This record gives sequence, structure tokens and C-alpha cells, in this order.
Amino acid sequence: MHLPIIQGLIRRRLLVNFRVDEEVMRSLLPAPFRPKLHRGYAIAGICLIRLEQIRTTWLPRFCGISSENAAHRIAVQWDGPSGETREGVYIPRRDTGSWLNHFAGGRIFPGEHHLAKFSVDDDGTSLSMSIRAHDGRMVIDLRAKESESLPETSCFESLAESSSFFEGGSIGYSVTRDCCRLDGIRLQTNEWRVQPLTIEHVHSSFFATETSFPAGSVTFDHALIMRDISHQWHGEADMVCLNRVD
Repeated sequence: MHLPIIQGLIRRRLLVNFRVDEEVMRSLLPAPFRPKLHRGYAIAGICLIRLEQIRTTWLPRFCGISSENAAHRIAVQWDGPSGETREGVYIPRRDTGSWLNHFAGGRIFPGEHHLAKFSVDDDGTSLSMSIRAHDGRMVIDLRAKESESLPETSCFESLAESSSFFEGGSIGYSVTRDCCRLDGIRLQTNEWRVQPLTIEHVHSSFFATETSFPAGSVTFDHALIMRDISHQWHGEADMVCLNRVD
């Protein structure tokens, strides 16, 4: 799918990260993907993002739109055409509070979005979110506050180590209605700046599904937040995948 360059502002972006048993995660990924591992764990999570001033590069800022969005994502690697290792994220589900994103996703720009109701309270340091998909297949509840350090239980030893791991995942491939095609998109930020986020409570129906994630195979690891980052979205060539698991 051809995508004109889209630009705007990431007003708020949360990366809520879980460590997952490698073999469990491997069984859920379609070819050609394999888990990107960190200290023996696969890393998956939820990206919760508020976008503002979203528009093509030739439109003025006041023409931009805003939206709340959620994506369940898995850090992956795959082999490029010359055998080189590439990395990004596999996105089995996207949700949005915007009717425009719901309608245009997969038609005008990459990434099919399910419609959901977002209830968000953000005072600049503490956040709470309640997200309910209209199709009844996705629920997220979260309470968090900004922090200065990662949890001691994290498999990442430092903020710098975590930041570097996720900065490399700028390319995303999203599930589409076509069983064998993934929409590709690349996020380009003018700067990459994250800080730790303390999670007081998190529930995702995606990770709570024991048919996909047996008991003990997935554990919350840590979370990051970024605010007020200018960015662009660029199109990536679609990818053909095999043995997709829904």
C-alpha cells in the first residue's frame, strides 16, 4: 500500500512490556518472524498512543486530527532479502477511538484498526486508562505514574538498555483481513526520549487468554512513556506471511 508521508505529534506514548516464554511466543508468530529475545525472553507488549496534529506533509498543522490508539505488539526479527537480520514489531491487533482511523486504516493508510471506547485520565504524572473494543474481543485496564527507574524484577538492567531495545523496533507489520498479507509502516521520530513508568495495575485480555499464553508463560516486565515527540509515518512494503495464528 502506498502511503504519503504522514506527520504529527506523539502527545503521549506508553510501551507496556511483558516477557514471554520463547517457545510459547514462537508458536504464535507467523513465518518469517521469530522472537527478538532479551536474556532468553521474548518481549511483547501494548503500545498506547495519543496522536495529535496528524496530517500529510503538505497540510498546515491546524488541519491535523487527534486520536487515542492501542496496539498489541511483539518484538520480532526476520531475514531480509540478502540474508541480513532485520527487526521490528508484529502487530496482531490495533484498536482506535477514531472513526476516521477505523475507516481509513487498511484502505487509505496501512494498519486496520478495530473501533474501541477509550476512557483516559492523564494529569501529566499519573494516568489511568480503560479501553473496550466494540467487538468485545479486547479489554485493557491500566493505572500508572511516571517514575525514575525500572522495576527490580525487570529483565532489563537499565533504562538505556530498554530504550535501545525498543528504539530498534520502528517497523511494524500489522495483521489484515487477508490471511497472508501484513501491512507495513515505519515510525520515524525527530528524537527518541523515554522514561520509566510505574504500573500500579494492568490487565490486557490479549495476554490473559490462556489458550495463547498458558499460565506462567507471560509476566509483566516494565513500562516506558514518551511525551511530545514530533514524528512521521512512512510506508513499508507489504509482507506475505505464512501459518498465521489468530
